[in-house]
Amino acid sequence: MARIGYARVSSAGQDYQSQIDRLARDGCAPIRAEKVTGSVREGRGELGAILDFIREGDELVVVRLDRLARSTRDTLNIVAELEAKGASLRVLEPEISTGGDLGRIVITTLGMVAELERSFLLERQRAGIEAAKARGAYKGRQQSVDLAAIRELSAQGAGPTEVARLLGISRMTVYRATRAQGTQKSSPGVPTAPG
Repeated sequence: MARIGYARVSSAGQDYQSQIDRLARDGCAPIRAEKVTGSVREGRGELGAILDFIREGDELVVVRLDRLARSTRDTLNIVAELEAKGASLRVLEPEISTGGDLGRIVITTLGMVAELERSFLLERQRAGIEAAKARGAYKGRQQSVDLAAIRELSAQGAGPTEVARLLGISRMTVYRATRAQGTQKSSPGVPTAPG
């Protein structure tokens, strides 16, 4: 039986090393890690690789449930994929496993709580932005991705996967940046951003 660790953070500026250390202490090998949003399954290549190759009796291990998925539906879909292969999910904090019926119930409940917390966070964020706009203090989110670097690497012939790896971002971010650039170029009268 293999214990396969999975670590995830949402952005290039965050660090997943503490998750990797915790998974290693728990005996996980191999450990796969990625920097990508957990709100959707798209672009999560490391998780996809684990789900493709996990075998009967293996265990997927995450430090916290929100590192695996940000919605109850995604959580349940991943658990169903694991169960279809005869594998299970173990969460270390708090310690739960889908190896038994009670574990599945707890995972479902925690998934619902995580999703609710995220919706509260987004609502507070929206309210804060509206209040800042009303005061004239809202400048918008600062750009966290170097669009010029994406465009330069793409122009040099690097594919989306290579650009993502070199810049420590997701492929979806690369696709969005190049798609936005294409839209700007093709729209008459729309100035392109200096880059």
